[in-house]
Amino acid sequence: MSMRPAPNRWKHTVTLALTVLQITAPVFLLAGIGFVWVRLGHAYDTAFVTRLAMTLAVPALILTALAGTDLDPAAVGRLALATLAAYAAALGLFHLLCRALRLEVRTYLAPLAFGNTGNLGLPLCLFAFGEAGLALGVVVFAVTAIGSFTLGLWIVAGGGSPLPALREPMVGATILGGIMLALGWELPAVAANALGLVGQMAIPLMLITLGVAVARLRPSGMGRVAGLAATKLVAMTAMGWGMARAFGLDDVAAGVLILQMATPVAVTSYLLAAKYGADAERVAGLVVVSTLMAIAALPALLTVLV
Repeated sequence: MSMRPAPNRWKHTVTLALTVLQITAPVFLLAGIGFVWVRLGHAYDTAFVTRLAMTLAVPALILTALAGTDLDPAAVGRLALATLAAYAAALGLFHLLCRALRLEVRTYLAPLAFGNTGNLGLPLCLFAFGEAGLALGVVVFAVTAIGSFTLGLWIVAGGGSPLPALREPMVGATILGGIMLALGWELPAVAANALGLVGQMAIPLMLITLGVAVARLRPSGMGRVAGLAATKLVAMTAMGWGMARAFGLDDVAAGVLILQMATPVAVTSYLLAAKYGADAERVAGLVVVSTLMAIAALPALLTVLV
């Protein structure tokens, strides 16, 4: 009996493990830099860095990724619709869960539905699927950001108008980039190069800030939080997979959608909870626990997607 298949399987396993390590190592290394930086007692102006990233770097990244891609606009549109459908299903599911468990909707609903598709999702899409994956990841991130800062903000605030959030620069960048993609327009070379340099700051800034934020959080009451974080991970991964099939996405777009849906609770959810008087400590717990789960779960997920 031939024994060759076993070495081949072992070689494939090692190659896959190394590939996943190459994808995840830069992400967690940069986040680790922020974490260690704060633990060593160094100052880090999160408000300034976040403002710089969300006002300049992220809009530049979104615009250059959408306007500079060769992706089929129809494929981008299908991904955007699939993302919207996934979030609609998630909001419905987690609203029912909050009611069933008697959880405060404005504290738990938005963090459970919306994930960290920016700080964590975009780097993973880039390292896992290349420039095409980054462009598609930006589409999911743009839908997430608009939903999170309109409907999500409305949920956390307990009402009010979400329309002021539409004045955010990243919303304008998304709309302009989408128009340019649909019409086949390109940025002038000078503008593309300048905005490209500004956009390159986004991913390192977001990852380092993620590590800083996690290092500063002091959550409590982890029992229920752990169960909710695990539920979010499983449910959102399943929704990403289901919507990818329902909308007929190709392999890369499907992988991007599933990966982005599986990302943990974003740090911005904690900031919004603290600003609008929701239970910020519980949201902080969701951020920390879901991020720790992602360290183990996302590499495992990538072994299937890559």
